[in-house]
Amino acid sequence: MISKRCSSLKPFYVMEILERAKELERSGRDIIHLEIGEPDFETPACVMRAAKEAMDRGETHYTHSLGIPELRQAISKHYWKTYQVKVEPEQIIVTAGTSPAMFMLFSTLLHPGDEVVISDPHYACYPGFICFAGGSAVKVRVTEDNGFQMTAEMVSKHITSRTRAIFINSPSNPTGNLTPPEILRDLAGLGPMIVSDEIYHGLVYKGQEHSILEYTDNAFVLNGFSKLYAMTGWRLGYMIVPKTFVRTLQTVHQNFFISANSIAQWAGIAALEKAGPDVLKMKDIYNKRRQYILQRLAGLGFGINIEPTGAFYVLANARFLADNSYQLAFDILEKAGVGVAPGIDFGQGAEGYLRFSYANSQENIRKGMDRIERYVSMK
Repeated sequence: MISKRCSSLKPFYVMEILERAKELERSGRDIIHLEIGEPDFETPACVMRAAKEAMDRGETHYTHSLGIPELRQAISKHYWKTYQVKVEPEQIIVTAGTSPAMFMLFSTLLHPGDEVVISDPHYACYPGFICFAGGSAVKVRVTEDNGFQMTAEMVSKHITSRTRAIFINSPSNPTGNLTPPEILRDLAGLGPMIVSDEIYHGLVYKGQEHSILEYTDNAFVLNGFSKLYAMTGWRLGYMIVPKTFVRTLQTVHQNFFISANSIAQWAGIAALEKAGPDVLKMKDIYNKRRQYILQRLAGLGFGINIEPTGAFYVLANARFLADNSYQLAFDILEKAGVGVAPGIDFGQGAEGYLRFSYANSQENIRKGMDRIERYVSMK
């Protein structure tokens, strides 16, 4: 018999769209991928050189379970330079991406029945991590009227004696919206620990991102290299944690993962120290794509109340086409040959919406929008 914690996990619908898209491609169909949140750029050359140099030096063995000291020092310097917050290298745990970090964090933080407050909509896998660790995801419904912002006033109504943490994500997946600093400050003042997913930091086109560590030390930060540095396949992330949690999390890491990939860690140093010009070029291209896709979606009748200014997503109201976003996404895939993410994947609050990723070339985005325009015209 399959365990309840596994059988209760819902499918990741974005992956199901992608898998069906791949089936169609194998049958000869041309598919435009706007469903997946993966940079289409090559990893910067300086990063790949650093990896090759590490292999040539023989850096191919287990590392310290917290991560190589050189990378933790580089991350510490990055947070000081970017946010003027002091993070000790000993507070940093380098992981094989942020997903293992979330698994470790909630396994350590939650007792059975503990609650974590999250927004609705939210990244599709957040509730799975929380519930798999024995907790409960308490969802705060947010709407497009205020840019899907989860305010302290809204959160305070959901805090109970079982509340262990408030989970935030800015810039956000799926909305692409940036949380204003005053909201971060107010959330930090509510009392429970903050878990801040900062994986899309650096991918901001208007305004300025802020780390939760600017407002409180009572927080866990999740970050990594996949999105900003086009390093998804390198599987490299990290946590910044309060000092009292370091030893326990280190022990969990030792038991379940041993250490992060040694070569990827040396590559991560180059990303932080040398890839700045590459990041600026990628950001400029992302921004052009963002502006284009927003203009096209609005012209097709999709609702976008507040302009998304971060990450590489647009969550657009598609209720003029259908209320069931899951069926709509598959219909668009089959009939128009365009992969898009159904809003329901990100919570009931995103039902009736579609998420469009602009982590694809301008030409492919144009083709995708042209195909959706024909699809809309036939509805």
